Amino acid sequence: MIPAIIKDEALLKQVEAYQSDNNHFHIWWLGQSGYLLLWQGKKILIDPYLSDSLTKKYANTHKPHIRMSERVVKPELLNDILIVSSSHNHTDHLDAETLIPVFNNNPGIHFIIPEANRSFVAERIKMPADFPVGLNDGEQITIGDFTFHAIPAAHNTIDRDEKGLCRYLGYIIKFGKWTIYHSGDTLWYDGLDNILSAFKIDLAMLPINGNDPARGVAGNLNTEEAAELGRAAGIKHIIPCHYDMFTFNTTDPELFALKAGALQQSYTILPIGGHWNSEQL
Repeated sequence: MIPAIIKDEALLKQVEAYQSDNNHFHIWWLGQSGYLLLWQGKKILIDPYLSDSLTKKYANTHKPHIRMSERVVKPELLNDILIVSSSHNHTDHLDAETLIPVFNNNPGIHFIIPEANRSFVAERIKMPADFPVGLNDGEQITIGDFTFHAIPAAHNTIDRDEKGLCRYLGYIIKFGKWTIYHSGDTLWYDGLDNILSAFKIDLAMLPINGNDPARGVAGNLNTEEAAELGRAAGIKHIIPCHYDMFTFNTTDPELFALKAGALQQSYTILPIGGHWNSEQL
């Protein structure tokens, strides 16, 4: 198993050390598509998966979810979280075993989801249906100093419910002078690069595990597509994700590095639990 470079109380001490940094924002990769964002003492969780729920669920099936990397932090240790987001309903992006302890520890927390998924989300996390903040593509909400803009994600298609609400979203998050993009799970659909270009994105967190139907799960950008999308959309910096969590659904990030290097696309490959800050832009 791949060890976390830092975890649990040591991770939280590292986060605490940057609490008073008013000049830069900080990102920690929590594994899969999960991140902890810190800016001016405020913390946001993005698509956290911090349990073994999928490994347990799919044990002794034809699709075992064998974990490759160590858990970075116990969810019950996470305090003072302002916002947590979920891009869609798949468990590695909407995990009750992660979210319920986070909600219990953080009264007043805001939970951003696709509006289309409200009933499903409320049932999974055992919360009232009016607890989450729901968005559809093209909508935005401001909570404190953070504005979340919702855009469609194609996993594998742009799927809408009977009301036309988008089930899979990416979030463009603006705060201070910064703009970041967390794609959720997505393929490169027609017009995505144009949508992103308009936001002048400083940092994008993009999946690179690809789209292989033989895996039996919906797919994502592959290593080359993620680098090409960054270049086409004018994204300043990319951190790749959605690999090294499950043995059946991963890729080699060095393939992304090769393509990004060839395109002169700025990037960072983080280790599990790794830290990055905007001073590197």
